[in-house]
Amino acid sequence: MYDTGLMIGHFEPLHLGQMRSILDAAGQAKTLHIVITVHPSPHPDFTITLQDKARWLQMACADLPFTQIHTTDKVELPLHDNFDDVTIDVSASNAKLQRLIEALSLPTDTVLFVADNHPLANSNVQEQLAMTVLTTPLLPEFDSYAIARDPISHWTAIHPQARSEYTKTIAIVGGESSGKTTLVHKLANYYGATFALEMGRLYVATDLGGREIGLQYSDYGPIALNHAQAIREAAATATAPVTIIDTDFVTTQAFCEEYEGRTHPFVAACIDEFRLDHTIMLDNNTPWVDDGMRSLGTPDARGRFEQRLLDIFARHEIKPYMIDAPDYDERYKQALVIIDELIYGKKA
Repeated sequence: MYDTGLMIGHFEPLHLGQMRSILDAAGQAKTLHIVITVHPSPHPDFTITLQDKARWLQMACADLPFTQIHTTDKVELPLHDNFDDVTIDVSASNAKLQRLIEALSLPTDTVLFVADNHPLANSNVQEQLAMTVLTTPLLPEFDSYAIARDPISHWTAIHPQARSEYTKTIAIVGGESSGKTTLVHKLANYYGATFALEMGRLYVATDLGGREIGLQYSDYGPIALNHAQAIREAAATATAPVTIIDTDFVTTQAFCEEYEGRTHPFVAACIDEFRLDHTIMLDNNTPWVDDGMRSLGTPDARGRFEQRLLDIFARHEIKPYMIDAPDYDERYKQALVIIDELIYGKKA
């Protein structure tokens, strides 16, 4: 058992193989310092910060008091597909390690943990390094480079704490009685995805006694806030690369403008600050169903509300994917085609 250990990595994304290496290293050192570095070639489809990665590891290791998490943008690790492609500059490596030891105030006898196939584990290199090198078992089923290149295809390997940044939100929007909620449940079941329900409808049921007669301007802020929290929770517990959202903040704003005759600034801020990744809009051309909570059932009202949605989307520079098939099953099939292409890279 060593007193102090050190691990360095990109952790983008944090995956189960890396956590197993961390646990193995922690079994050999009383205190394990984990240093997170900036990825030199991040995936273009995901915006991941050092703080994101620090949060993942802090949460994953929250009940492991022998780990300490650090971040740095001063130390660069080489990017490579295979360790065989790496040439080790021992002088440069020693300089980087020395800077880390000084920056973290680590003892001089700190040991460095690397995978057992890492070039630094080579006996010839070890003899010239300023630190003792220990290895953790190589887990071939967790290829860090393959996972970083294609997180979606390796979804199950991503650590649960990191999945919220690798799932994409898809909002299903449209006018009343357009089949949104049924489609949300069908899509969630198809992809095995988490989802967030329409908060306006839930709010009417829980806070207004089940009818919109008491709905007023001051209610739209809480509705948007509740929706933001529901979306956050759905993404935080994501079970698939796609998370399905029933309606969006644009829809909340549209109802506010329809009923109150004015725009709600907080809802407008939510549209921009809690930006959803993609939006699928259903044409309001399905049969009207009066469920006791809907009030925009005439052709004029339905057409007006649909145009209002489009106007607000344009105002916030959101371009929804339109589905105009009046048949419910055809809408479902069209939605699958859109999501398969956007999220999974499949071509129709």
